[in-house]
Amino acid sequence: MNREDFLILKQDIIYFDNGATTLKPSVLAETISDYYNNYSANSHRGDYNLSLKVDEKYENTRKLLKKYINSKYEEEIIFTSGTTDSLNKVVFGYFRYNLEKGDEVLLNKSEHASNVLPWFELASEIGIIIKFVDLDNDFKLTLNNIKNAITSNTKVISFAHITNVIGDLREAKEITKLAHDNDMLVVMDAAQSIGHLKVDVVDLDVDFMAFSAHKMYGPTGVGVLYGKKELLKNIRPIIFGGGMNSSYDSEYTRVYSELPYLLEAGTQNIAGVIGFSSVIEYINKVGLTSISEYESNLKKYALEKISKVRDIIIYNRNSESPIITFNIKNIFAQDLAIYLNKYNICVRAGNHCSKILKEELDIKNTVRISLAFYNTKEEIDKLIEALSNQNIREEII
Repeated sequence: MNREDFLILKQDIIYFDNGATTLKPSVLAETISDYYNNYSANSHRGDYNLSLKVDEKYENTRKLLKKYINSKYEEEIIFTSGTTDSLNKVVFGYFRYNLEKGDEVLLNKSEHASNVLPWFELASEIGIIIKFVDLDNDFKLTLNNIKNAITSNTKVISFAHITNVIGDLREAKEITKLAHDNDMLVVMDAAQSIGHLKVDVVDLDVDFMAFSAHKMYGPTGVGVLYGKKELLKNIRPIIFGGGMNSSYDSEYTRVYSELPYLLEAGTQNIAGVIGFSSVIEYINKVGLTSISEYESNLKKYALEKISKVRDIIIYNRNSESPIITFNIKNIFAQDLAIYLNKYNICVRAGNHCSKILKEELDIKNTVRISLAFYNTKEEIDKLIEALSNQNIREEII
């Protein structure tokens, strides 16, 4: 599906590491090159035509994102360097000042490091309590287990819409309603969902949301923090400098800018943000519904085929996303990844930045394939052929 738009696929590779970063359509490089070659000025700094054109292009991406996630206001879209940066801005810019010692934050052991370590730091700093919601037998986060974890001290739940190892699609709307009914705020990591299915922040009613451009076919070094306007008004910047202030003087007096610029200090990744606009338009043209349906069918095909591989151990057989996490009995995950590389098959091996999930899986390292709409059944067949090689253990040794 649309493989011709991804020039890298002209090489002899099979790319199954889309959960780490997706490939990029050629329109991204074209748009970025156009900026660098034809109007490479700074944004929100100049009063000349070249700079004003940059401002227009930069802010157009914000407009496109507002529509893409259905936020109410453009100033609810904050550009960051990625999901990690976005989550850190939320934790240290908002919750550091709105939580107290003894307040509880609900996490789970399937979360990415970026949605765990900032909370750990805040716990050490101000004494909040981290509670891990139990996962079910399929390592999924369920509404019932969340209910059982909530107490009168619970103030926040922070979770991934889709997790990057188990790949389960969480009931975000229901989780948010439950949280709000208990006077809790909701932080959602949408890095693994935003390029694969429709994410409507008004419908889901999440309070904060973070995602990265590079996991939705866009540039690296660009992320988005969404927050409800009334909450963002109370967030404090954690980075200070040019672009986020109106004035300051030697007496320490400073007047900071309004949203969204308050949280976008310094020169941003202008080329990346402008390039991102072309990717959003590209996704809209392909259609998220078409992408979701195609990937769902491909996942079913892949799961059916890989289930027949000898000695296969699948850890997320019942997950909803296009992620399959597995091992082959008595073969180290990284060794299997290196073996597959001989066939130009790119997979991810390791703990996938989810280091405490091993406490649930009882194993530290796994192999992950994560699919995108440019992957094919023929590529799946080649993977299965390599995994079914009778001499696989000898070749790895």
